[in-house]
Amino acid sequence: MELFSEDQAIMSSIPRDQILIRNVDNGDMPFIKEIYADEVLHGVSSWEETPPDQAEMLNRKNGIVGGGYPYRVAIQNDKVVGYAYASSYRPRPGYRYTVENSIYVHKDARGLGLGRLLLDDLINQCEARGYRQMIAVIGDSENLPSIAFHQKMGFELAGTIKSIGFKFGRWMDSVLMQRPLNDGSNSLPE
Repeated sequence: MELFSEDQAIMSSIPRDQILIRNVDNGDMPFIKEIYADEVLHGVSSWEETPPDQAEMLNRKNGIVGGGYPYRVAIQNDKVVGYAYASSYRPRPGYRYTVENSIYVHKDARGLGLGRLLLDDLINQCEARGYRQMIAVIGDSENLPSIAFHQKMGFELAGTIKSIGFKFGRWMDSVLMQRPLNDGSNSLPE
C-alpha cells in the first residue's frame, strides 16, 4: 500500500483545513502499519527491529483504545498521514494520572506541521480525560528534532538514561521529557 504517489506533491506546510484528526478505526490500520514499519526499519523512535504484522498492530490499537486512552489519526485526501496515541506510562495504580505519548508521521509528510497538530489534539484529549502528566520517551539523545519539537510543545527534560538500547549497530540513550496536563501537580486529582 502506498500513501503518496510519485506525482502527488506535498507542499512545505499543510493547511489545517486540509487535515482531519479523528479517532482511529480498523480501516486505518494498513496505513498505520506502513508508517510504523518505516520507523522500525529506518528510525530510532521505535527500538523494535522487525515490523509487527497487521494482527499485532490491531491488538496494540485495541489494547490502547480498550484502556480508555486516545488514539488519533491525521487524514489528508482520505489517507492516514500520521497518528498519535497516549498509553499508560506504567501499569501500577500510582501512575494512573500519567500518560506516555507516541506520534508517528508518514516519511513524506514530515516537517509540515502534522506532528504539532497531532500532539495538540492528543494533549486536549488527555486533559479532557483528567490526566495530569504526559511523558515523552524519545529514542536516542541524538534525535535532536524530536527533542526540540517536544520542547516547543511545552515539555521539559526530565532525564536521560544512557546507552539503554542497541539498534543499528550502536548504543542509544533514552531521553525522558515531561509536560504537565491540566493543573499538573498543583492540585490533587478529583
